[in-house]
Amino acid sequence: MQFPQSTVLCLICLIAFVGCSVIGTETGNRNDARARCFIQQYEETVEPLVIEVNRRDWDAAVSGKEEDFRKKQEAEEKLNLCLADADKFAELKSIRQSELSDPLLARQIDVLYRQYLSRQVPPELLKKIVAKENEIQRKFNVFRPKLDGREVTDNQLQRILNESRDSGELRAAWEASKQVGPMVLADLKELIALRNEAARKLGFSDFHAMQLFLGEQDREQLEKLFDELDDLTRGPFHEAKTEIDEALAERYGIAVEELRPWHYRNPFFQEAPALPGALPESVFKSLDTVETCRKFYAGIGLPVDDVLSRSDLFEKPGKNPHAFATDIDRSGDVRIFENVVPGREWMCTTMHELGHAVYSKGISRDLPFVLRNDSHPLTTEGVAMMFERFPLKVEWLLAMGAEIPDAERYRASMAKQRRNRMLVFSRWAQVMFRFEKALYADPAQDLNRLWWDLVEKYQEIKRPEGRDQPDYAAKYHIVGAPCYYHNYMLGEMFASQLHHALIEALRPGTNPAAAIYAGERSAGEFLTRKVFAPGLSLSWNELTRRATGSELSPKAFAEDIKPEPSTERM
Repeated sequence: MQFPQSTVLCLICLIAFVGCSVIGTETGNRNDARARCFIQQYEETVEPLVIEVNRRDWDAAVSGKEEDFRKKQEAEEKLNLCLADADKFAELKSIRQSELSDPLLARQIDVLYRQYLSRQVPPELLKKIVAKENEIQRKFNVFRPKLDGREVTDNQLQRILNESRDSGELRAAWEASKQVGPMVLADLKELIALRNEAARKLGFSDFHAMQLFLGEQDREQLEKLFDELDDLTRGPFHEAKTEIDEALAERYGIAVEELRPWHYRNPFFQEAPALPGALPESVFKSLDTVETCRKFYAGIGLPVDDVLSRSDLFEKPGKNPHAFATDIDRSGDVRIFENVVPGREWMCTTMHELGHAVYSKGISRDLPFVLRNDSHPLTTEGVAMMFERFPLKVEWLLAMGAEIPDAERYRASMAKQRRNRMLVFSRWAQVMFRFEKALYADPAQDLNRLWWDLVEKYQEIKRPEGRDQPDYAAKYHIVGAPCYYHNYMLGEMFASQLHHALIEALRPGTNPAAAIYAGERSAGEFLTRKVFAPGLSLSWNELTRRATGSELSPKAFAEDIKPEPSTERM
């Protein structure tokens, strides 16, 4: 007889629980025994489903095929079905409220509680959310903008924004980059309503508040950090932006007052444009992107050859145009996903994604499956962003084999480029954090206007006259990684704080701005011991204190955007 999938899963869970009950009678601490039982059942029933979702997600991102997205959706629905079990959640909640003598057990139970909590909504609502998310993600995957009547890739649009000096051509490319927004808008609005409905059924004010709780984050703490960051960066950013505007106006032969979003060489001005005197793009293009990054990580004792052998690195039809890293099974199958073309952007991106990968590889395999994950998105983003900064250092490029005639004259301009990059991103992150918070608090407001109000306030970019389009909907993260973007900025803070702590521990008195780690195996050992190995056994607050000696703060980030006093090398 063939049972429905839900019946099979419930039977498996029941069998696992009965087996655990026997174990519990032989253990002194009944609460600990109940916790071990629950975790054993999870590992037997849910762990395979988690791995299957990761595999299907990878396949769909690579191919963009409707069939692969259907299989991904089916895998996600099976996982959600198991985690939505109300009886299991009630037991988990009871265990969480009891006293557990083993801290590692208590940590696993708390992590699982947050996983199960998000699924405690009607199954049909969960299915609608998963289906809508997959529908929109697939549209992003297969969408290719049209420019002058022909399809182009994101990399081709970026090339125009980087190289063209014609305002008309730039505007056309920028507007093409936003074409996906109107196409997904109706679905996105429906998805936002569904997400809010699910959050309110669980007792949260909205989806944004729920996501923060699930990520062990406090809204008041986050707002304080972003407000402090705003105060620390507003003045330096305005100075940098003034210089950027003057350089761009000269480049395009227009007045500063005529600058509009398409002049900033990035669809969202989330990266700083190179200024006159910056290192030529040809230096980056002369290096083999993947091989250079492989060489660097091998040199610090964090080899990535196995990661690269499993990865998908170059453009293909239908392939997701973005980049990410993934740990498929938490047992060694770590991969990165990219669309590499030679140049600075993908050199930084590859360093970033491999930063995620070495973090995943470095998590102790002695930890149980539940805790064999990064401590938090902000900690893995922080590690990735710390590594991403190195290609903007002349000393690092030289160490990696780049030929830079008269390298000395580029050091100051590259230091300014790094500071500008950090400043520009910090202001862009303000837009994303505050927009998503307001989006879920009041989805019915004029979101087009809200978006440009925030862009003008934090990025100092003038909105295009008469434009009333859902430009926010063209940002993939709002659809595919909702209420996540603030973790990139928290990651930037963590990156600076961790970098300063690492340098002080290994080379006291060394100028952090000059350190490049190249060939320094002690840097890899420090990161593995202090950051990677603990996995999810520590909350992000605990890990930050352990790795850096203090609470997360934007102060080290603020130090990193100051002019550099020297170029001493580590």
